[in-house]
Amino acid sequence: MYNFFGRLGFKDILQELLEAEMDASLGYSKNHKAGLDTDNKRNGYSQKTIKSQFGEFPLDIPRDRNGEFEPKLVPKHQRDVSGIEDDLYGIEMSAEMVSKITDRILPEVKEWQSRPLNSLYPFVFMDAIHYKVRDEGRIVSKAAYIVLGVTTEGYKDILSITVGANESSKFWLGMLNDLKNRGVQDVLFFCVDGLPGFRDAIQTVFPQAQIQRCIIHMLRNSFKYVNYSDLKKFASDFKAVYNASTEEMGKLELETLKGTWGKKYPYAIRSWEDNWEDLSSFYQFSGELRKIMYTTNIIEGVNRQYRKATKNKSVFPNDASLAKMLYLASQNVMKKWTQRYRGWDQVIGQLILLYGERLTQYL
Repeated sequence: MYNFFGRLGFKDILQELLEAEMDASLGYSKNHKAGLDTDNKRNGYSQKTIKSQFGEFPLDIPRDRNGEFEPKLVPKHQRDVSGIEDDLYGIEMSAEMVSKITDRILPEVKEWQSRPLNSLYPFVFMDAIHYKVRDEGRIVSKAAYIVLGVTTEGYKDILSITVGANESSKFWLGMLNDLKNRGVQDVLFFCVDGLPGFRDAIQTVFPQAQIQRCIIHMLRNSFKYVNYSDLKKFASDFKAVYNASTEEMGKLELETLKGTWGKKYPYAIRSWEDNWEDLSSFYQFSGELRKIMYTTNIIEGVNRQYRKATKNKSVFPNDASLAKMLYLASQNVMKKWTQRYRGWDQVIGQLILLYGERLTQYL
C-alpha cells in the first residue's frame, strides 16, 4: 500500500503547501529576485502544534513583514486539521494558487507513477473518467484512465493514472507496457467496461490473461432498449443468465430469455451474444470470487471520489494539472484501504486450484 502523500509524509507536505501558499500571496517564490522590489517580504515563521489523524506535530507557519498573510490551508487559530486531505481542493483559492501548491508535489506524482509494482495481480480493473482540459487554446474532453489492481494478499491499490485523448489499441499498448516495465509479469483477469481496442492490447502484452466485461454495465445498456412497463419483468428474467451455475447453463438461460423477449427487444439481447466471450469468464468461479469479477463497482467508487475532489473545477489548464489533482485524490482513497477483500482466503484458494504454479510462484 502506498502511503498518503508518499515519502514526504503528511507533516512535510503540509509544510510544502504552506510555503506555496505564501509564494502565491507574495507573488514570488522564496529567495527570488522579484522580492527585492517589493515592500512586503517573508518574515520568518511562527510555530504551532497541529492535531491530525496522524497525531500531533509542530508546523512552521510562514509570516510576512506586513502581517497580511492569512493561510487558508491552516487558518489562524485552527489547530485541528483532521480531514484536511478531503477538503484540499474545496478551499477557496485562485487557480494560480492551486497550481503553485500542486506544483510542489509534482516530483512526488512522477515518483508514484513510476514506482515498482508487484510481479502478479490476480485482478486488474481499468476504467475511464472524462474531464474538460485546455489544450493549445481549445477546451477538449480528455479521459483519465485509472488502473486498479488487487494484490495476491487481497488488498486494493491504484497502479496508475494516465491522461489521454483517445482510446485505441496503440494507447492501451503503451499503458500495459508501462505496467510491465514497472515489474508486472502476469495478470490473471482484466475487468473492464468495454474499452475500445483493449482486447488486442491485452493479447499482445499479457497473452495469458482473461477478460471479464462488467455485468452491471452490460445490464444497464440492455435496459435502455426496454420499455419501462416491461423493465421489472425483463430484469427479473435476466437474473437467470448471470446467476447460472455454469457457462453452459448461462448460454441456455440466454436462449430462453431470447425466446421470451428477443422479438420485442432484439438489441437488448444481441449485445450479450456478441460479447459473450468477454462476459462469461466469471462462470468458472463461485461465491466471493464472482462478486469481485463481474462488476467494476470497486473502480466506480474511486471515480466518485475523483468527482468529489474535482467538482469545483470545470476546466483544467493542462494535463499535468488534472493528473496532480487525481493523484491527491488517489492517495486519500488508498489510505482508507486497510482491509483485505472479504472472503479472500476462499478467493485465493479457488485461484490456486485453477492456476497452480502460475500463481503460487508469486505467493
